[in-house]
Amino acid sequence: MFVQVAPSILSANFAALGRAVEELTTAGADIIHVDVMDGRFVPNLTIGPPVIAAIREHTNLPLDVHLMIEEPSRYISDYRKAGADMITVHMEACTHLHRTITMIRDSGAEAGVALNPATSEETLKYIYEEIDLVLVMSVNPGFGGQSFISSSVRKVANIRKLLNDSGYRSVRIEVDGGVTASNAPNLVTAGAGILVAGSSIFSAPTLNEGIRSLRIK
Repeated sequence: MFVQVAPSILSANFAALGRAVEELTTAGADIIHVDVMDGRFVPNLTIGPPVIAAIREHTNLPLDVHLMIEEPSRYISDYRKAGADMITVHMEACTHLHRTITMIRDSGAEAGVALNPATSEETLKYIYEEIDLVLVMSVNPGFGGQSFISSSVRKVANIRKLLNDSGYRSVRIEVDGGVTASNAPNLVTAGAGILVAGSSIFSAPTLNEGIRSLRIK
């Protein structure tokens, strides 16, 4: 399986996000991953729709917007209008998950559900048929540069089996947090199709090398 690499701009220079997105596009990224944090669901603040609208002008790659926020349903329309192609919400943040997922799909964006490290994959079984991707958090969300939680590999494998056994093979699995060239092969073997990475890409000698180091065929 060919894995897609989605660099996270959380590790980019926020004073030059447009240039960073252009450079990632040129360096061979498949998707641009945008982490949105509200200081409530996670202990950090990042960016909102105006910034996403601004970086939308600097790439033709899909913008994968990960909403680490409370009450995400209130903001689906805003992020879609700003240019989000994929919108992922947290299982833990949604009281009415089906309604929120329906809003995302009705907006024309792909819909994803994210699971924190301690959230069981079993919680997905009533939403499989409604979603396009599952985002497995392999660190506790909120900050970049954290260490990879090794049990995430097993979690990815369990989700892949549950999806396949339920007839939803087309649902992709994305992994975010501490992803590096050393753990990428195990994640892809387990069933991951999209790898999100920030620190490992931006700390590489070049962005191209950082992206290529994660590209498993």
